[in-house]
Amino acid sequence: MEKITLNVSKREGVGKNSVDKLRVEKQIPGILYGKDLESTPIQAVEKDIMKVAAEAGTSTLVDLNVDGDVKKILFKEIQMHPFKNQILHFDAYAVNMNEKIRLSIPVILHNRDEISAQPSVLLQHLDEVEVECLPGSLPSAAEVDVENLQIGDVVVVADLDVSSIEGIDVLSDAEEPVCSLQEPREEAPEVDEGEEAEEDAADVPTVDETEAEENEEE
Repeated sequence: MEKITLNVSKREGVGKNSVDKLRVEKQIPGILYGKDLESTPIQAVEKDIMKVAAEAGTSTLVDLNVDGDVKKILFKEIQMHPFKNQILHFDAYAVNMNEKIRLSIPVILHNRDEISAQPSVLLQHLDEVEVECLPGSLPSAAEVDVENLQIGDVVVVADLDVSSIEGIDVLSDAEEPVCSLQEPREEAPEVDEGEEAEEDAADVPTVDETEAEENEEE
């Protein structure tokens, strides 16, 4: 996989006023930290961090260039604006390439729109799996091809590609279902509201019917 690089610089000012000023200047505040690293406030150009974050997510290593000092990092958190496509803050975790890390990576179902068994419905039961490995062996996703699934087939964690890659320990239960292919469920026929109202009205006795029943009882 091609290296992903993000250029950042150390951030001098802290606090709300400083952060607001940064955002006006199209800079996004962040924090760099690690196991044996002192936390360092940093900042990145908005368009750069948007591009890299979209490409790397939280499961792909990034080369973080801090004023010429390059560190391998993972994004631990990317805080988004509640309704704008805008990053408010990011956390960059510096990894030790010689120490194993645990991480949840996304599950990707390939060819889900090309499934040969039709009609059918593909249900995805698991979105992520947890793995442990050295950072250099970290996969960005756990993948499986579902094109040739048949009705009733169930894909489990053991069927994902990462389960057979040397150096990667999958911590999620090997027999946990990832997805399954099922027949489409038949929907109950729709009842026209007008017809339903007429049926309800037919069940209500009229005044003449009520009087006739009372006379019979007498």
